[in-house]
Amino acid sequence: MNISGFLPQLVKVHGEKPAVSIGTSLFCTYEQFSARVAGLAGALRGKLNLQKGDRVGLAMTNAPQYLEILVACWHAGLCAVPMNSKLHPKEFAFILNNAAAKVCFVTDDLAEGIAKSDYGTENLGFIISVDDKYYEALVRNEGIDIVAVSEEDPAWIFYTSGTTGRPKGATLSHRNLMGMALRYYADIDPVSSDDCYLHAAPLSHGGGLYGLPHLFKASHQIIPESRGFDVDEIFDLLEIYENMTFFAAPTMLTRMTNHPRASKAKAENIKTIYYGGAPMYLEDIKRSISVFGPRFYQIFGQGESPMTGVGLSKEMHADSSHPRYEQRLASTGIPRTGVEVRVVNQDDENVAVGELGEILFRSDVTMLGYWNDPEASARALRSGWLHTGDIGFADEEGFITLKDRSKDMIISGGSNIYPREIEEVLMTDQRIDEVSVVGREHSDWGEEVVAFVVPREGETIRAEELDALCLSNIARFKRPKEYFLVDQLPKSNYGKILKTELRKQLAQSPKLENVEI
Repeated sequence: MNISGFLPQLVKVHGEKPAVSIGTSLFCTYEQFSARVAGLAGALRGKLNLQKGDRVGLAMTNAPQYLEILVACWHAGLCAVPMNSKLHPKEFAFILNNAAAKVCFVTDDLAEGIAKSDYGTENLGFIISVDDKYYEALVRNEGIDIVAVSEEDPAWIFYTSGTTGRPKGATLSHRNLMGMALRYYADIDPVSSDDCYLHAAPLSHGGGLYGLPHLFKASHQIIPESRGFDVDEIFDLLEIYENMTFFAAPTMLTRMTNHPRASKAKAENIKTIYYGGAPMYLEDIKRSISVFGPRFYQIFGQGESPMTGVGLSKEMHADSSHPRYEQRLASTGIPRTGVEVRVVNQDDENVAVGELGEILFRSDVTMLGYWNDPEASARALRSGWLHTGDIGFADEEGFITLKDRSKDMIISGGSNIYPREIEEVLMTDQRIDEVSVVGREHSDWGEEVVAFVVPREGETIRAEELDALCLSNIARFKRPKEYFLVDQLPKSNYGKILKTELRKQLAQSPKLENVEI
């Protein structure tokens, strides 16, 4: 089963439909897309002499060529290695070397950094910019038939962020990606050629992965002219396109909700906004629903189980009359179709309902393992279950509520403190735009709680007010011992707050100035 096999039949029915556009400018129809994919596949196997199973790197910002390169890799029996476009050249080098990539496609803005890197390997034979004439010559190559592959053959290697060490390559098979797409249709939305999918988030991550179930159904793929997330641009595009779906990390969704144009945005043209990848605070999602309506689906998954684990449906976001509405909205939802979920203690034994433990997944969406890392694979996939490293609990209805990543938990005086609980309380203050709670080393207690707070524009907040808010809602030992006013929080290019960077700031500057707020 080759995942690219969807395209020949699709073209027979939907060949004249728009496949990819940049903003409002058409890049190609599905008939043209199919021809470009087949030609590029032929060039990869012919001119570039790649063999079945070889890896192909993508060091690219969002571009219309991204999708055709992915599908061409699969058409040719190859494995794609999409990479975060904001990596340092040395980080690109590590991934390309680790995956033994033979070719790397780049956008012009990244070409120089890739070319100057010392890869320490003879594997990489070609660095090809998608913005030059040579690439266009490749896509006009004579096409080849789809190469037969096993459903367990690698299709996409998703490299983790590496926040706890070198990044690891979660290896996703053709079966994994098809399982992911089918669960999209089962749990989130049916998709048709009347829909469009906006790539406002990086194609190298979950936004690109969920572009696939839309591609398989001839949905129109829109690449913003900015090549990324711009609230004004999204609102402009909503004036033109209907039935639009896109991904928004919680911080992105908050920016949209708080934008001056939000109340006048053409929300009726939004089909679905799915969100995940970081905590979505209850007060934030309630505000978003009040502005855009219940057009949201929450996902909890990982690169190791791409976009698929637990989900909170649009119906559950809309059911405000339910007696447990807020508890459900504060959760990540229920296990996805065909996904087994457990909550376990440190001995991998199931814990009782309501008891905290590590969340485990098992399904045919779970990765094959980490590329060339059998030890890490064995740890992550113990007893056939993916150990997510996320801490949470299941209620009596099976809804999973996350507390934190295990590495983000704070241990103070022997007590476990979960930052998300404190962040949820602080976010009830309407003057706060964003907040992040982390642990700081303490000689007596091991760690103490501190909070980084981003006020909304024009707002003034005092530390005493935040302290009173915490003392009214949580135990005294959990409240932050210090509050830091900051203009912004460090984030990944996927919009996830980087707590590791905040902890580094505290470790490097223990006397970090506390601005009275």
